[in-house]
Amino acid sequence: MPKQVNADNAVKRIREELVAGGTLSLGTLADTLALDDFTEVYRLADQVNEEVNHGVVRIRAILEFSNVCRRQCRYCGLNCENKKLERYQMGEDEMVQTTLAAYRAGYQTIVLQSGEDPYYDKEMIGRVIREIKARCGISITLSLGERTKEEYAYWKECGADRYLLKHETSDPEIYAALHPCGTLENRIQCLRWIKELGYETGSGFMIGLPGQTCDTIAGDILLLRELSCDMAGIGPFIAHPDTALKDQPNGSTELTKRAVALSRILMPHLHLPATTALGVLSQGEKSDVFSCGADVVMRKVTPGAYRRLYEIYPSGLGLDDDIVKGRMELEDAIRQLGKQPL
Repeated sequence: MPKQVNADNAVKRIREELVAGGTLSLGTLADTLALDDFTEVYRLADQVNEEVNHGVVRIRAILEFSNVCRRQCRYCGLNCENKKLERYQMGEDEMVQTTLAAYRAGYQTIVLQSGEDPYYDKEMIGRVIREIKARCGISITLSLGERTKEEYAYWKECGADRYLLKHETSDPEIYAALHPCGTLENRIQCLRWIKELGYETGSGFMIGLPGQTCDTIAGDILLLRELSCDMAGIGPFIAHPDTALKDQPNGSTELTKRAVALSRILMPHLHLPATTALGVLSQGEKSDVFSCGADVVMRKVTPGAYRRLYEIYPSGLGLDDDIVKGRMELEDAIRQLGKQPL
């Protein structure tokens, strides 16, 4: 339940801690997340965002090239135990051609994302990266899950610029309950390798997981700082009907936006997307997240034949299959919010 704490005092406490030590304590973050009135904190986050990003919202294209996954994550519709899902795998040329179409439409970054699909080995992904880099100047973000340090290093050599691997939760017990197929320790080790190899490093977490508290979320924010992340996707949990957590309530959009705001204040230069999950739960409210810290938005360029099959959670978002039209519509929407698309 929200605490009856004065918002002005909360902002004063935040400023004092940042000036004194350049960080925020877990207690301050947790107490602030639970405020009854978050208005002044949002105002501070918006101010920091404006000072750093000058009203710019970066638009990223995301290509979901395979929904095959070897993992058993209990919240994800792509998990290998979901026998209802029709699986697909895009070919190398189709991946390259879709990326080139996104580049021609004005995108400066492509996110190549998949489930943890062993079919796409080190060499195959390397060929795709090299071909894209040879044919256009688009930045490449990979989001392929937990891989070996050797694979990460090879893809960096091939030209990959960023890697996104969400830690999902910093609480080892919650992580273990959600991931019978892996450990938080290994997840964090992968993130450390990614950072060490020179990638712009992205992580992130979900709001609304069973057993999560404000202390847990505060720990998630502090882990982003500890790992020196360059970007972070913070989104609400959304129950998928074909998973073990199908009956769990969805995460709070308000608490998600609070976590985004505090992440902006603590880490001013962190890139913070308005996640697809947040858009699903609060369609029409994206202006809120852009006014409390977010500076990035993702747009799917996955071909329509596959898009409905890449369902980590039920999206319900009807996106036009025309890449150019979709980009233009998104730019117009961002301008209507008083922001500048990039």
